[in-house]
Amino acid sequence: MTQAPAASLIVIPCLNEATHIGALLDQLCPAAERLGARILVADGGSTDGTLAIVGERQKNDPRIILLHNERRIQSAAINLAVSKFGEGAQYLIRIDAHGGYPDDYCDRLIEEAQATGADSVVVSMLTSGSGTVQKAAAAAQNSKLGTGGSKHRHLSAGEWVDHGHHALMRISAFQAVGGYDETFSHNEDAELDYRLRQAGYRIWMSGRTQMVYYPRTSLRGLYFQYLGYGRGRAKNVLKHRVIPKVRQMVPLAVFPVVLLAAFSFVHWIAALPLLLWVAVCLGYGLVTAISQRNADIALAGVSAMVMHFGWSVGFWLQLLGLGAWRRAA
Repeated sequence: MTQAPAASLIVIPCLNEATHIGALLDQLCPAAERLGARILVADGGSTDGTLAIVGERQKNDPRIILLHNERRIQSAAINLAVSKFGEGAQYLIRIDAHGGYPDDYCDRLIEEAQATGADSVVVSMLTSGSGTVQKAAAAAQNSKLGTGGSKHRHLSAGEWVDHGHHALMRISAFQAVGGYDETFSHNEDAELDYRLRQAGYRIWMSGRTQMVYYPRTSLRGLYFQYLGYGRGRAKNVLKHRVIPKVRQMVPLAVFPVVLLAAFSFVHWIAALPLLLWVAVCLGYGLVTAISQRNADIALAGVSAMVMHFGWSVGFWLQLLGLGAWRRAA
């Protein structure tokens, strides 16, 4: 017997999230019941026990559905879920497995969509960590030094925006613009937001709820994550011929500055821009740690440097058509 269409789809793109997926599903099931929603876990081939955990939860709640995402990437996961179960549903709610959410997160998103008439509701993404490296990365990602003052990295009182962290979307709007571009493994959200705006759809940043993101626990993982972000942004620029914002253009100089420093053997001044960048980043981390009386975030400047360098390298490699796309670690 086929199930009746759900009012909403709660979609979780997932890959090796055994540490988080069980608790996340336990938290989302009451919301799914309240809202008449299905929970779709689109798994990209987990090998860490994630599938077994989802299977156990399915035994107790028929709203949970497991999908196999052969493309592995998040853009394909959302598209797959909507293509298979979107008929008759009004809203798509995107949940990141590696994040934290208030219990009423889904309820607040739908309330704001209905109150504002928005076609998409995005949220602020606050970053939090537990270990030394993760705390430092969180401090960098919550700062203007690390993210250039991106609106969705800070709490909002509620406003119309061009882009934000994807949370809810009207399925009719999502389908009308063709869903996510599956050639994007990073920055697919900003690319879709561009097409939504061009088609006349409106994006509202929530002032009533937000999510918490837990960053990479190693500098290597952080580097490859931002390498992917840089590549994704460059793909967006190339696809839509858009000029990057000032806050995005500043870190573009980092990779050229590092290359320039290689010529310091000719004249020491070639290393000056690199030394200034290092001094600013390390000084920021030190000042932040002192002002907050938290020695754990003294490495925030190092994390910011890793983020800037990875983003800049990724952008230039994609722009110049060099190197293979590598998935974030």
